[in-house]
Amino acid sequence: MGMDYTVPAVVVGLIAVVASSGLWYWLYIAAVTAPRDIRALYRYIKLLTLVRRCQRKNVAIWDLFHHYVAKHPQKPCIIYDGQEWTFREMNEFSNRIANLFQQHGYKKGDVVGLFMDNRPEFVATWLGLSKIGVIVPLINTNQRQASLIHSIEIAKCQALIYGESLASAVAEVSERLSKGSFAWYQYNDKSHEISDKSIKNLNSLLEKTPKTDVVSSSTADTHHNQLLYIYTSGTTGLPKAAVITHSRYIFIAAGIHYMADFQPDDIFYTPLPLYHTAGGVMSIGQALLFGSTVVIRKKFSASGYFPDCQKYKCTVAQYIGEMCRYILATPPNAADNSHNVRTIFGNGLRPQIWPQFINRFKIPKVAEFYGATEGNANIVNINNVVGAIGFVSRILPSVYPISVIKADPDTGEPIRDSNGLCQLCKPNEPGVFVGKIMPGNPSRAFLGYVDKAASSKKIVKDVFKKGDSAFLSGDLLVSDEYGNLYFKDRTGDTFRWKGENVSTSEVEAQVSNVAGYRDTVVYGVEIPHNEGRAGMAAILDGDQSIDLDALSTGLKSVLPTYARPQIIRLLNKVDMTGTFKLKKLDLQKEGFDPRKIGDSLYYLSSNGKYCRLDKAVYEQILNGEVRF
Repeated sequence: MGMDYTVPAVVVGLIAVVASSGLWYWLYIAAVTAPRDIRALYRYIKLLTLVRRCQRKNVAIWDLFHHYVAKHPQKPCIIYDGQEWTFREMNEFSNRIANLFQQHGYKKGDVVGLFMDNRPEFVATWLGLSKIGVIVPLINTNQRQASLIHSIEIAKCQALIYGESLASAVAEVSERLSKGSFAWYQYNDKSHEISDKSIKNLNSLLEKTPKTDVVSSSTADTHHNQLLYIYTSGTTGLPKAAVITHSRYIFIAAGIHYMADFQPDDIFYTPLPLYHTAGGVMSIGQALLFGSTVVIRKKFSASGYFPDCQKYKCTVAQYIGEMCRYILATPPNAADNSHNVRTIFGNGLRPQIWPQFINRFKIPKVAEFYGATEGNANIVNINNVVGAIGFVSRILPSVYPISVIKADPDTGEPIRDSNGLCQLCKPNEPGVFVGKIMPGNPSRAFLGYVDKAASSKKIVKDVFKKGDSAFLSGDLLVSDEYGNLYFKDRTGDTFRWKGENVSTSEVEAQVSNVAGYRDTVVYGVEIPHNEGRAGMAAILDGDQSIDLDALSTGLKSVLPTYARPQIIRLLNKVDMTGTFKLKKLDLQKEGFDPRKIGDSLYYLSSNGKYCRLDKAVYEQILNGEVRF
């Protein structure tokens, strides 16, 4: 009886088909990433359940807050400089604010700016104003003169509440703004009279105001009402005011809560400014929406970061921008390993220092996230992949409609196919990150800025089909084979030198490390008689201690020739935004002309060392006598 070879032949044929089609590799990727995707999907469903319940019940921020006021009135809500404000105390202060401003004639849709340092009153003030439907722009406390006037005027503020410590900044602009019925309210550190009678003393007014619940008629469709304006950092041009509704606030705070697996009994630590989304929504939102305790600080201190976490028994701590580099540069401390922090969350932890940071401070989990205040493309690294800012599922990519599309790295303009539609990037191919816009869905809506013209620039149309639209982040990201996403650069922040595209953020990280974790900003500059733009690094050297020979040797070991900065500028001081971002555009405009720049300048000579770039050398560069 002959052997039947039919079944083995079919099996071999199927294996051959699977192997040749690439399906085998897809199955492998699916198996590896399935646990991550399932975990994320479960958390995302919890988030959507809350969001939809709040939408259905027309929930406002204070509705969620009042639940915890009733549940545990004596629990610390906010801890500041050793002071504990309970949920009851926060509620009573916010009620006084609401009653006072209602008595003064403010109503739903009015706009009252808040210009105050971090303190519990900051949160209680905007919360109270929201109870009567007043929109509150949270103004960056670093703003002065023209930028401060711009922030107040673009939001159409009718009044400004400000802290006593910022009185001098207000005095510089008060004459320009004191027109018509514009009102000034000063909150004092201690109760005392204000000599200027045109300024209302908020302390004394609140003492005479009842702390009972406010009676307001502004509850119609509250869930979608505007709540806050939060300004962009202003790294390029004047700040833009992004619109935050109640629904948007809930989505942002709840999004990080569920995706990073926070717990209601966590104690949060944030030294970030409360006028930005990271500190003011993501961290403060844990108290208002989930009844947690949040520890705040007036200003960030690198040496005080983990000692504070230890002192207040914090379990979750927040970071942003360059903070982790500053903390890593501090001398070893007993608090480095004796804190209770199980998770740190934030954005901007550079992969070049990620392992050193978590190893030194014994951090079990890092929840690096990516998102813009005004945008809808928000992602979180939920599985501790070093350097990743989030992921997109390779199994079901359409579950969360975000994408990386092909784009010009200089302009950020999408590169379209023959049908005029955008094209998805392949793994390891950099592109611009976008989020599909779905109006009416808090997780997919794009609310934009108060300035509608600025909003329109962030929308790209006809993305994957005619008529659809997406939020254009302006950031270059790249995905690996597993769908993990990594930040590459801002569009326009890459430069091309010696035929190679160079990422400024990657060079910044290496220069900063070699220079001893110093503030560093890298950008491209045009050099006469050369193609493209050369890399230029501005490094903070206030104590004039940088060893340029050691710098050139160190950079040679970590950067390819084309990526090494051709020009170095040693800064005596550095201007940063409230989220610890260096103001790159101003430095780039100044270039490397020693006739206009007071800082020391150096160029990378043919012998591989950095030599002084003075007026004589500058002339030689202009004449093409010095070659790069």
